[in-house]
Amino acid sequence: MDARAVAGGEREGLFANRWLILFFSVLSMIAVANFQYGWTLFVPPLQKHLRVEQAAVQVTFTVFVLLETWLVPFEGWLVDKFGPKLLVAIGGLCAGLGWIGSGQAETLTALYLSYAVAGLGAGVVYGTAIGSALKWFPDHRGLAAGLTAAGFGAGSALTVYPIANMINTQGYQHAFIYWGIVQGAVVIVCALFLRAPPQGWLPHEWKNAPRAEEVKKRQSAIEFTSFQMAATSQFWVMYFMMALVATGGLMATAQLNPMAVDFKVDKVPIHFLWLTLPALQFALSADRVLNGICRPIWGWISDHIGRELTMTIAFTLEACAIFLLIKFAHNPTAFVVFSAFTFFGWGEIYSLMPAICGDFFGRKHATQNYGFLYTAKGTASVFVPIGSALAAGKAFDFRADVILLVGGLLAFFAHYFAPAVLRIHLKKKTHDTLFGIGLALVLYGVVLTVLPGIWTPFAAKFTLPKLGWAGVFSIAIVFDLAAATLAFFVLRRMKVPVPRVVPTEVSAQPSVMPALKP
Repeated sequence: MDARAVAGGEREGLFANRWLILFFSVLSMIAVANFQYGWTLFVPPLQKHLRVEQAAVQVTFTVFVLLETWLVPFEGWLVDKFGPKLLVAIGGLCAGLGWIGSGQAETLTALYLSYAVAGLGAGVVYGTAIGSALKWFPDHRGLAAGLTAAGFGAGSALTVYPIANMINTQGYQHAFIYWGIVQGAVVIVCALFLRAPPQGWLPHEWKNAPRAEEVKKRQSAIEFTSFQMAATSQFWVMYFMMALVATGGLMATAQLNPMAVDFKVDKVPIHFLWLTLPALQFALSADRVLNGICRPIWGWISDHIGRELTMTIAFTLEACAIFLLIKFAHNPTAFVVFSAFTFFGWGEIYSLMPAICGDFFGRKHATQNYGFLYTAKGTASVFVPIGSALAAGKAFDFRADVILLVGGLLAFFAHYFAPAVLRIHLKKKTHDTLFGIGLALVLYGVVLTVLPGIWTPFAAKFTLPKLGWAGVFSIAIVFDLAAATLAFFVLRRMKVPVPRVVPTEVSAQPSVMPALKP
């Protein structure tokens, strides 16, 4: 793309406007939001139709999140190479086909495979949209990432009722197929309006952007590659924090329907203004709205007071909201209110984490870099079916989890822990071998999650203690408070990262960059 044409706007016109590009990025996120946030509506009818345990159905959610997150780094590389338009169109096609296949699935394996395709498509859309916000809006990084993530968080709010109604009147299969077609088509249309900024581009107002000193002094001028980023301690602290916070949020996302049924509040009518809805549908709609609203709000706050302090406040509030949810879940009104505030405290990681990732590691590889950090959500997803088993005291097969853990630890040891912490200099061949084995085990674990019948050299099926919902969500509270502590006492005190070998790609000075009028 001609940088001068984009800068001046004479040739590219309206479609070069970064706010219009942001609009279609947000719209594409809205179109794939139900793939995650609408899932809980399908759990009871799927369990009944397939005649399986709830934990087995919830593995589908884990499969979706794993494919939606862990492939984003590779998808980010493809976006940087081929552009967002083609990749997002393919993502919309995959997402739509995934739900259509889910509506036709008659076995768990078919359901897992179909939702895996949906996860692949949703991951492409999500990673591209967030990466685009980080690249087009370095002057409002927290706000832009928050607005984009808000599309994913709140996008399903308006469709909760029609989807739930369609499931009740026409069956979950019809709902899957109908909404798969609609949502996939919307993403494909949005893809036509997307583009990446020219290399080295910065906005016209960059010099006068109202950025707080706390944020400005935490922004690196170095463009990290993903490999260099993964060799920093800052990245791994952020990764661990994101996994901790995502665990509680994903549990609430996947388990809200079963939890409401267990507390017998799901069908109790709730009256608010001119609306009257069953408590579960009301909670789902309110959750989606607050989950979306919170993202630009927390992002805007972080642009002014700093990312780490904002994280500390938000994570602590989420822990309080989860505690109140469990304490008063038997009350339908309280269930709606406190589940909504749980999502208000959780959704901020999807604006704050991409923003601080862009601050620390630069813009050039932002899509791929945040893709690696976003895999923390996939790591957290493995706890969702375990949470179902713990709540009910059921047996659970840990084979895939063990393999994923071993593979992840091996790759982590080879690339970061051995050289950076233990100061062990691994030869390139040794590093590549260990790292490759680790990634192969992770892939094996993902395949085993989708196809649980394949062979493994060991068995690991155990009956878990019955903790109930209070016990399961108490774990999430501990995770949130741990993340808040890390944000305030560890990440806030860490210096802006510097790669071991300083790359030649350093951000150019704003004064010599072409500019785009927003």
